[in-house]
Amino acid sequence: MSDTYLDLVNGPLRGIAKKLGLPAPVPLRRFSADDPQHGYLAEPVLVAGSTPGAEALAGLLVDAGFSVQRAADPGQRYSAIIAAYDGAQTPADLQDATLAVGTALRGLVTCGRVITLSDAPATADEAAVAPVDPALNAARGGVTGILRSAAHEMRSGSTANGILLDGVGPEAPSVAAALWFLLSAKSAYVSGQFLTVDSERGRRIGAADFAATGDSAAAPLAGRVAVVTGAARGIGAAIVEVLRRDGAQVYGVDVPAAGQALADTMNRVRGTAIQADITAPDAADTIAAAVGRPIDILIHNAGITRDKMLANMDAGRWSSVLGVNVLSQLRMDDRLDELGAWGDAPHVVSLASTSGIAGNRGQTNYAASKAGVIGMAAAAADSFARRSGSINAVAPGFIETEMTKKMPVLTRQVARRLSSLAQGGLPRDVAEAIAFLASDAAAGINGRTLRVCGQNMVGA
Repeated sequence: MSDTYLDLVNGPLRGIAKKLGLPAPVPLRRFSADDPQHGYLAEPVLVAGSTPGAEALAGLLVDAGFSVQRAADPGQRYSAIIAAYDGAQTPADLQDATLAVGTALRGLVTCGRVITLSDAPATADEAAVAPVDPALNAARGGVTGILRSAAHEMRSGSTANGILLDGVGPEAPSVAAALWFLLSAKSAYVSGQFLTVDSERGRRIGAADFAATGDSAAAPLAGRVAVVTGAARGIGAAIVEVLRRDGAQVYGVDVPAAGQALADTMNRVRGTAIQADITAPDAADTIAAAVGRPIDILIHNAGITRDKMLANMDAGRWSSVLGVNVLSQLRMDDRLDELGAWGDAPHVVSLASTSGIAGNRGQTNYAASKAGVIGMAAAAADSFARRSGSINAVAPGFIETEMTKKMPVLTRQVARRLSSLAQGGLPRDVAEAIAFLASDAAAGINGRTLRVCGQNMVGA
């Protein structure tokens, strides 16, 4: 779906928009298999800080062929600025790395990256079990404020995101995977977010292999069998295409009414179409039989909306949305387990929504289902970890789809401009995040929810 305003302010109305102080979004740099830079920018990366994490990330970057600087130079142009806060003991320890970022920020190129590395703050429940020094936790929590405020200050398509270390060191394999994702064009519409690594699980991967595509043995999903529900069109079709691009053999599932669209999508990627109603009691049996081999990746994308103000909500609207959006997922995961249909290290990614986090007017049923997905992923993390796998959720914000195309024009424009990137996301932005979380390299990220919303909380 075209964003006419974005096209105009980057074309004939550029000067007028600047003079009037209007939002000036730039076209985001998104990943392409044909990019000679493999999705990374060519300018140097600044790594600020003198912590073990700073040394580890600088070493990863140098080994991968990046140009790395360790001191801010106001005259230098940077593709990314990394601030390492791991080991901070008090809020006073945050100053040096933060001001170094500020010194270099004007040199950040278009669609550049700011990335923080820090220790995860303890929750109230965790502190009740094992007391935590208040100053220590204040320092760790302070990074959240730094990162999310910086993300709101980004300009020209740049983003700011963080990596949290929860009981692991910076050498954990999924720290490297998170770094490549956040540095690359695959994270174009992710900003103001944290990726939490809480285990040593995960396959160590280099920057070049992370960007490998097609049938290359180095591709992130090479040799993996993936099932995507709701695959016929929109975000589902984009997920199918990105998983296949990254090396997976893909099976797409959708209802018989979407049969032709599903066939068209799966034919494009040389995948297999499975016509099935995921709310049927035997849906998992049907899918497992059609695949005929262990399922390594399952993407719960199928979802519906039946919006109504709560005062006018009826049982049909409520039950249908909960049935498709969350109950079917719970039933399918359990049944695939009973059937022994999972691969050796299965990865599940479920579609949530920012509506499930912030709520949305007229969407109590939808928000309940998507908040339920987030809760499901958190609770099932241990069981998937025992299989050497993972389960996570991705929460899209305003994504340019057929559904958002039906919104009133003014509402749609406001929703686009409210994000830090001043534009809507694309289905492929959601698909990139899902493909990352579905990879063995990201197995140390488990039970989490990643927002893909350009740092906005517009629902659905």
